[in-house]
Amino acid sequence: MTLGIGNKAPDFEATTTEGKIKFHQWLGDSWGLLFSHPEDYTPVCTTELGVVAQLEMEFSKRDVKAIALSVDSLESHMGWKVDIENSMNVSVRFPIIADVDGTIAKLYGMIHEGVSSKHTVRSVYIIGPHKDIQLQLTYPMAIGRNFDEILRAVDALQLHAEHHVLTPANWTPEKDVLLDPNVSDNQLDVQYSDPKGKGVPYLRFSGDPSIKN
Repeated sequence: MTLGIGNKAPDFEATTTEGKIKFHQWLGDSWGLLFSHPEDYTPVCTTELGVVAQLEMEFSKRDVKAIALSVDSLESHMGWKVDIENSMNVSVRFPIIADVDGTIAKLYGMIHEGVSSKHTVRSVYIIGPHKDIQLQLTYPMAIGRNFDEILRAVDALQLHAEHHVLTPANWTPEKDVLLDPNVSDNQLDVQYSDPKGKGVPYLRFSGDPSIKN
């Protein structure tokens, strides 16, 4: 089955740099960020895992648990982790999955034939607290991910989940949001103050409802 938004994130057991885990049990009621990297001891991957470590508090504030994956061994991960910490001046406290036989990578569609028969592309899965896939991104091996964008996407997903609003293009936290045209005016008046019309009935902006006045 091809995974996509709205599908249940497959459960699995794994050996990681933080011990053995059962994925759904490890997530608990938190959001999850599952991301793959092609290979240990490579430059792009080193910067990416270093940045995720630097953003540890940002993910924690959003109740997001990060977990990385590659098809390298646990021994390889443990040695590379030291390099990441020394070169990026961080502590890597999130787990790195040792998926040596590629079972989990194949389960999540992280290995793309025509790119590599073994190494994973840079897949990103944001998983909601009900274990459903909320967002999916795929980057080629040569291109590092923008984790500021991933945090922004988490903010938008969590705002939608809590307040049922939409976010416009290039939205960032505390900026105006869009009102769902499927919600009645009466409901909008109760939930949001001063909706801002933009000349068409389906395009209405309002202030970020998460901001407490």
